[in-house]
Amino acid sequence: MSAISTLNFNSSRFILTGFPGLEVDYFWLSIPFSSIYAMIFLGNCMVLHVIRTESSLHQPMFYFLAMLAFTDLCMGLSTIYTVLGVLWGFIQDISLDSCISQSYFIHGLSFMESSVLLAMAFDRYIAICNPLRYSSILTSDKIMKIGVTILCRSSLLIPPVIIRLKFLNYCRPHILSHSFCLHQDLIRMACSGIRFNSTYGLALVISNLLLDAVLILISYIMILHAVLAIASREERIKSLQTCVSHICAVLVFYIPIIGLTMVHRFGRHLSPLVHVLMGNIYILFPPLMNPIIYSIKTQQIRRRVQRLFCLKGM
Repeated sequence: MSAISTLNFNSSRFILTGFPGLEVDYFWLSIPFSSIYAMIFLGNCMVLHVIRTESSLHQPMFYFLAMLAFTDLCMGLSTIYTVLGVLWGFIQDISLDSCISQSYFIHGLSFMESSVLLAMAFDRYIAICNPLRYSSILTSDKIMKIGVTILCRSSLLIPPVIIRLKFLNYCRPHILSHSFCLHQDLIRMACSGIRFNSTYGLALVISNLLLDAVLILISYIMILHAVLAIASREERIKSLQTCVSHICAVLVFYIPIIGLTMVHRFGRHLSPLVHVLMGNIYILFPPLMNPIIYSIKTQQIRRRVQRLFCLKGM
């Protein structure tokens, strides 16, 4: 309690919340969390390595997959220090500057992942609805331009709302809801005007996450319409199978975001442990699952991974 009281009057430090009520089990909790982070790094690095070294995978679909794997890898790197640091007991709080920086990367990478998933939906739409012009539309030059646009969209729109956090007056208890920093967590502790942060932050969510989700949905409605027009049942199934991995990746990304939003909005009466679990699912689940999904569902990736492990086994 004394540490909390001290931080209440010091705007430069914030207490990181681990798992309330499970403090005595942190050592055992650190084992699965360390394993999850190891799988995130190994899985996404493996996908990047396979795409880079296998010339047959130098196609638009796999370039976008490489962008997704790189984004997931960076998301893991942005949170590993504080999440494992709390569980291992070598950090309990974080400075305001570090917290703001981490918040920038977490939200920026979330917007980037959403943008990459939208680009992948566009790729599937062109491949199924306009296959004869696929290679002429998605050239290497256009893919590079899409990548630069995604990077600019996810990194250049956030600084105004993030920089504003530096100048807020934090007079409420400096206790974060998670073992990492989120924008909504910081403005909850502020006593000065937060209208700009709230309005601009909502506009960012609508213009990025919500808009991307709507456009992805529209693309799949058009894809489904095109697939149903195919006479052969086998061809319809084959076309839809090329979308399964992407649909799973979309669900893996958006379901935790919706769940976390619902918990923050309507679950204030719930145990803090529920909030912490939802926050960790939001951060860790997509980077963990995407390499698994694409390694299982994408035939080219699966064969290359199997060959890679067979060579290592020899």
